[in-house]
Amino acid sequence: MTQDLEKETRDRAQKYRCQVADSIGGLMELWGFKRIMGRMWALLYLADQPLSAAELGEALQVSPGSISMTVSELLKWGVVKKTWVPGDRRDYYLPETSLWKMVSRVFRERELLAITDTIDQLASAQSGITELQAPSPSGEPVPLEAQQQLQRLSARVQTLQRLSDVGQLLLQEVLSGQRIDLAALQTTLIQHEPSSEPATKS
Repeated sequence: MTQDLEKETRDRAQKYRCQVADSIGGLMELWGFKRIMGRMWALLYLADQPLSAAELGEALQVSPGSISMTVSELLKWGVVKKTWVPGDRRDYYLPETSLWKMVSRVFRERELLAITDTIDQLASAQSGITELQAPSPSGEPVPLEAQQQLQRLSARVQTLQRLSDVGQLLLQEVLSGQRIDLAALQTTLIQHEPSSEPATKS
């Protein structure tokens, strides 16, 4: 009876581990990662001891090839690390348990780089729009309607530039551990909203 109860307890505990792992996998998928990456990290995080690739494959019900690829990706991101068990020649894996370390690395190596690239692209577009607003080489001015359209376009791009600047500053403050004033952030965003929609021709 005691053995039966122990087995039932282990099985139910494993069921809940898988339930949590599936939930974390879905969350990681929304954040732009593969679902299996989140599931694998969560299983390692919830385990009482390091797990081998074979144990991960059995728990996740996926092929050895998929396990190998996923482990490589997680090692690259620094969210799991290799370890060894005395007397066993297989590789075992442990999770990174510092959640802030994982999140900050993603912010620094993905989100911050992406927003910096966006800022560069917006600046390039704004420069091109400014050139379009200038008279032609022959001195002919831009027609009034086209000039108005370019002004509206420039104003919208400037709004996106300010939003990107705020986003970059927000990420930098998060990464540096500074306190973020959300009320001030909201005020800044509202101030930079376009005052009205551009006129359209009927």
